[in-house]
Amino acid sequence: MKMVSLQSELKNNEYPGRGIVLGKSQDGKTAVAAYFIMGRSENSRNRIFVKDGEGIRTQAFDPSKMKDPSLIIYSPVRVLGTKTIITNGDQTDTIYEGMDHQLTFEQSLRCREFEPDAPNYTPRISGIMHIDHGSYNFAMSILKSDNGNPDSCNRFTFAYTNPQNGTGRFIHTYMGNGNPLPSFEGEPTLVDITGDIDSFTDMVWNALNAENKVSLFVRFINIADGTYTSKIINKNA
Repeated sequence: MKMVSLQSELKNNEYPGRGIVLGKSQDGKTAVAAYFIMGRSENSRNRIFVKDGEGIRTQAFDPSKMKDPSLIIYSPVRVLGTKTIITNGDQTDTIYEGMDHQLTFEQSLRCREFEPDAPNYTPRISGIMHIDHGSYNFAMSILKSDNGNPDSCNRFTFAYTNPQNGTGRFIHTYMGNGNPLPSFEGEPTLVDITGDIDSFTDMVWNALNAENKVSLFVRFINIADGTYTSKIINKNA
């Protein structure tokens, strides 16, 4: 697979929806994670990321404007020991609880499907990073309808052991704008990972469509000892 520019991928897609990037820094010392949300409706745009323990959760920016919280209020990031879980919905909790009871990442998601938001049937995208005593691997999952048919769920898991320096994988919910919104297709895109946490965060945020972007979370984790630094940017600040 040819590596492409993450910046270009974001700039050339008006509406990727929600997206997860997992990878490794150029010097090989840091595991890199990014999660962003976008919105077209007032309800979707009325959100911010806030810290919640070692992870984050979404929260209404203006509670008086919140209409339906069911698919937009959740914990995108949770930490379970040496594992960091990142998803676009409440399946974060499903993975956390499953793995806490010795299920695998893939097994934990067997009880879940795509979101019940006809006609889009938004895919559930998930990622997990495992960093332990200098080793690093990650996996990604997408649960999607079978070409828009809600009677069938297609399940794909992609695992990456010892990812190469300066590379990442990018998975997102939609191929672009539309009605209904077209679900992501194929294997997570191979993208470049460049810069430190500040420049990387700025690059991702500035590349996202200015009208539709809502919030961004970035975490850089030291592979040697598991310590981390995080950044949050909210359009509604």
